[in-house]
Amino acid sequence: MSTATSTPSDTPMEDTIRSKLQSSLNPTTLLIRNDSHLHAHHAPMRGSTSRETHFHITITSPSFASKTQAARHRMVYGLLKEEMARDGGIHALQLKTRTGEEEEREKEREGEGNR
Repeated sequence: MSTATSTPSDTPMEDTIRSKLQSSLNPTTLLIRNDSHLHAHHAPMRGSTSRETHFHITITSPSFASKTQAARHRMVYGLLKEEMARDGGIHALQLKTRTGEEEEREKEREGEGNR
């Protein structure tokens, strides 16, 4: 019988973000981009050993239906509050939150622009 060895992830914060958003918001689209390297030279990041502090998240979820952008962002921030409060945790999030219908309209507009 073989046993699998568990190796630590190179992206534990991204893994946590993905897990929490998937389990709570059941997204149809979830894109997470780590932009931390773009901000490493900023004064608040000096001395930080974390390479997972700044993220751009695009998420499409039925949970966002009939909610304002501000309410949607509060939902995401609420899910990630522990990671944002932790020393060396998330310093900044850039969010794009939308419903399936909004995503479809966006794709249609992009298609029209490519003609």
